[in-house]
Amino acid sequence: MERVDPSALRWLIGVELAHYRKQADKSQAETARALGVSPGMIAHFEVGRYFPSPDQIAKMLGFYDAPAHDVERLSWLAGRADERSWLARWSDVLPDWLRTFIGLEALASHIVTYSPMVLYALVQTREYSAGVTAASARVRADQEDRMVNLRMERQKLVLRDENPTRLTLLLEESVLDRPIGGANSREVMRGQLKHLLELGKRDNIEILLLPSAIGRHDGLEGKFTLLHFQDAEGQQQAQSVVYVEIPDDSIYIQDQRQVAQYTRNANQLRGVALSEQKSAAAITKRLAALD
Repeated sequence: MERVDPSALRWLIGVELAHYRKQADKSQAETARALGVSPGMIAHFEVGRYFPSPDQIAKMLGFYDAPAHDVERLSWLAGRADERSWLARWSDVLPDWLRTFIGLEALASHIVTYSPMVLYALVQTREYSAGVTAASARVRADQEDRMVNLRMERQKLVLRDENPTRLTLLLEESVLDRPIGGANSREVMRGQLKHLLELGKRDNIEILLLPSAIGRHDGLEGKFTLLHFQDAEGQQQAQSVVYVEIPDDSIYIQDQRQVAQYTRNANQLRGVALSEQKSAAAITKRLAALD
């Protein structure tokens, strides 16, 4: 099943439309006059509140003198917006900011994430996920199981056989030593470490540990997730986006100069991280200590 969420698509297309408008140095009022709509409607399009028709998308991009291939690219994205959201059954427990991120995560071709405290959701075991959720002040006790089930559903992105999502996990070594699971933490961590080793064998998953001994590095400002959007041929389908989670909300970084800085930070982290083989050896050593 395709994991498409229309609200995430509206948001992503809005980001693209705003990008081309600013690049063309056009105001929302000028664009509105060209389309015969109100300036408020252009603003709604750009934040994903309403979805423009394919004709409106083509007219806007034409007004911005965007290349023809970009018109085709955004039309491709817009064509997927009528699919039913796979997130519908979690709509009552997901805040809008998190739903948007999960929808974008499902559309991404490559996810690069830096995890300084706990493991990223796409690599958690069910037991580890339950341990993280149980200690969270942001999840009500009666919704814990549903949030864990959602994480397990999200993991199908990277575990599917056909065109799986690429995942690069930049992981602080200390995360592996943080016990999760309360009284059962030893068993939970044993299962989690085994799971990481299995995931690391997959061609689309890269697990890189950042040793504590390296000291200060460019990820220490906080966790982030970098989302890239490409088709099967490697052609860019949308501008890359950075997601930074804060308490009860999130920040989406769309300015491509800032996105480029996060990309450089991620590359610098790769440069100081252990190799995949040495990272696996470090995980194996910890697993042996738990047996």
